[in-house]
Amino acid sequence: MTEKEHSSERKRSGQLSGVQIMFAAILGIGLFLAIGLSQRIAAGQPLQDAYDRVEAEIEALRQEQAELLATRDFVQSDAFVERWARDEGKMLRPGEVLIIPVPASAGVEPTPIPEPEIPVETTPPEPEPWMLWWALFFDSPPPEF
Repeated sequence: MTEKEHSSERKRSGQLSGVQIMFAAILGIGLFLAIGLSQRIAAGQPLQDAYDRVEAEIEALRQEQAELLATRDFVQSDAFVERWARDEGKMLRPGEVLIIPVPASAGVEPTPIPEPEIPVETTPPEPEPWMLWWALFFDSPPPEF
């Protein structure tokens, strides 16, 4: 039997060579490692997302802290006290005049001035009883006092 016949007989009989067994073993171990690695990557992804969220929150809090510190420093300064005194306290320096502008678009309606009520009599006044008696007895108008 020649070697060609011997290898074709081996292929027919289903025997595997040592190289094929070693290749299959390396392939199996590689597949096992690839599956394990992909599971670790998948398990680590939520942790990475949480880490990114916490980092973003920390950065936002640092910016807020910087703004609050700047506000605190400004509030403790003389410039803030002077600005408050002028704007909200309506305080003036000697020689200054306070002017408060009234916006034209404010829609301020003038307060209506009530008209004075003047009593109007629509019937002639009733004469006093003594005037009636005077007219009955003397046929002349009563004297004016």
